[in-house]
Order: sequence, then structure tokens, then C-alpha cells
Amino acid sequence: MYEHNTTLRVRYAEADPMNVVYYGNYAQYFEVGRVEGLRALGISYKSMEEMGFMLPVVELNIKYLRSAYYDDLITIKTMIKQLPVDHRIQFDQEIYNEAGKLLTIGTVKLYFMDQTLTKRVSMPPFLSEKLSPYFS
Repeated sequence: MYEHNTTLRVRYAEADPMNVVYYGNYAQYFEVGRVEGLRALGISYKSMEEMGFMLPVVELNIKYLRSAYYDDLITIKTMIKQLPVDHRIQFDQEIYNEAGKLLTIGTVKLYFMDQTLTKRVSMPPFLSEKLSPYFS
């Protein structure tokens, strides 16, 4: 299993007048976690796009347990629990507050796509090489 933690501070613009994070912002927090998790492996979304691959989100599920608030330092835990074997990759994600309380749980499914053909393709070999050690 691959796991990566990213922290960020909730910005003023992400909260409502009661200082509670607007629910739609959690999808962006999950994206930050995925992008930084891949970057920690030495792969950026930008470099994948330059190599002709896209990763569109095809499914997003979020369960809200507790609220995050303006100026909270949150931790986004991003996990890949199964090594992709075809065109799909799933990220399981959790968000915690500074006290370590679980705020949100989510799963995000994406497809590997050939940017030129706009067709699904298998996981690129360069990503498989980076992830495989976590699943042996």
C-alpha cells in the first residue's frame, strides 16, 4: 500500500460566514493530496500530461464526519491500497484536524487516458515502476 500525508492550512476564502469549510472544497483538498502524493514518488501531473497521459476523475465519494474551520491545519492522508492493473486507479483519502480527529473520508477513481486518442489506457510503465515496490 502506498501512503502519503500532505498538510495545508484552511484559507479564509474556503470557509463560510461561520468559519466552517464549505463542503465543495473537500474535493479540492483531495486533489491536493493526490497531486502531492504522486509528486513524492517523483511524478507530477504536469510531466504526465507532457508525456501524453491524462487522469480524469470518473467517481468521487465523500463522507463528512466533522467540520474543518478557517485557519485549521489539516492533514490529507492519501492511500493507494491496490496496485492498478488496468486503466483505473483508486485513491482512498482521509482528512484530519490538528487534534488528529478524522473529519472526512473519500474515495476518488480516475482513469488513465491517452491525451491524443482520448481513450483509456493501462497504467503508464513509469508509474508502475514507482508504485510496485509498495505492493511487493
